[in-house]
Amino acid sequence: MEPSYRLYFKGLFIEETTVLPAGFGVGICGDKDDLVFDMKRPIHEPSITVLEAELIALKCGLREAVSMRIKDISICCDDDQIFELVMGRSTPEQESIALLMRDVQGIRKYLRSSIPVMLTRNHANFAYEFAIEAIIEMPVPVPAQKENCSICMEDGINADQMFHVAKCGHMFCSDCMRSHIEARLATRYKMRCPGYRCKSLLTFGRCVNILTPELKEKWEQMIKEDLIPVTNRVYCPNPRCSALMSVADFSGLMGVRRSCVKCGEPFCINCKVPWHINLSCRQYKRLHPNHTENDGKLRDLADEERWRQCRMCQHMIERSSGCHSMTCRCGHEFCYHCGADAGLCYHGHNFPRPRLRNPTRMRFCFGFC
Repeated sequence: MEPSYRLYFKGLFIEETTVLPAGFGVGICGDKDDLVFDMKRPIHEPSITVLEAELIALKCGLREAVSMRIKDISICCDDDQIFELVMGRSTPEQESIALLMRDVQGIRKYLRSSIPVMLTRNHANFAYEFAIEAIIEMPVPVPAQKENCSICMEDGINADQMFHVAKCGHMFCSDCMRSHIEARLATRYKMRCPGYRCKSLLTFGRCVNILTPELKEKWEQMIKEDLIPVTNRVYCPNPRCSALMSVADFSGLMGVRRSCVKCGEPFCINCKVPWHINLSCRQYKRLHPNHTENDGKLRDLADEERWRQCRMCQHMIERSSGCHSMTCRCGHEFCYHCGADAGLCYHGHNFPRPRLRNPTRMRFCFGFC
């Protein structure tokens, strides 16, 4: 039984033009040469060859035939080299041609039959006209508009090199946006637009194309951490691992001994240290008031510099300027001067005035014990 559809395709390369030098046309016809599908596309590649343009046209035509659920089709060729390649009697020498032929042959597997046939000159003109129209009808691209970055004040930047914040429309050069994101990741502040007083949030998916692999990894880690409440976060005490886990990962287990989900090293979920064999948590803390020598140094430095430690997540905080009202990265609000929770003291900030029955509880010592 003869195939019921015919695929006409043609790729062109015009040396006289430097704007859109290449294009292709595709036509799929039925039994009576009635056109059921046509395609005209330019090829924006200045170094493309005629053979590559032809194979791109063939590839697109076959792909469309498969999407139309066509089972049997004739591949109408007007060039001996194309015919020999499709028949499998010629092996491509160029890597680009070999890759295109691999795609072509891969698409043909989804068809029940795809028989190559040689065309007469009259039939060849059918797809040739589509290819010519694809080149002629495409508008000539205009020069890219120049923009100014309000961060580095660099002007004359192409619009396609600017980063657009989707929600607010602010634009900055990619380098400045990358530096802004890096700084936000280092301080763990919310990913907001760098525009003055702009509160539009930046999303990972929108920014991923301008990030370095290191920044991608850091942002993905921050997203993972943000999904776990601060009070439920557990970090592996193994310095070679430090994997982030959640208390929920160990729900239903008895005792305090746990194993890291990544490296497998045992640790105490109560003390957050490597497993202390033959010692209770109380005995271990009495024998090891500072887990490491660096912990003691950090405690001394914090006392000297008057740093504060959030009582919710134990994160160390240093105030550079401003009022005593502090908001930790975990969301806990407190007074930097005395350590009291929000609204439980009077040190010049805007916390609401407390309403407590017992005035002796209006201030809390904020130590590191």
